[in-house]
Amino acid sequence: MPRYEFRCRACGATFEVKRPMARAGEPASCPQGHADTVKLLSTVAVTGRGGGGSGAPSEPAAGGCCGGGCGC
Repeated sequence: MPRYEFRCRACGATFEVKRPMARAGEPASCPQGHADTVKLLSTVAVTGRGGGGSGAPSEPAAGGCCGGGCGC
């Protein structure tokens, strides 16, 4: 189940809430009982295309950033 990080505007506490993706946008109360919270933007690191095992970044597909059709 995904975890979402929130910060309480009243006390400054940062906390996580586990909930289904269908409920991702719902508000959350902080552990101290305050209701004024904001959902924080999370980043996820996804690297490579799998299977290589070297840990090195994958080479981009032929054609550059847009497939080579625009001449960039």
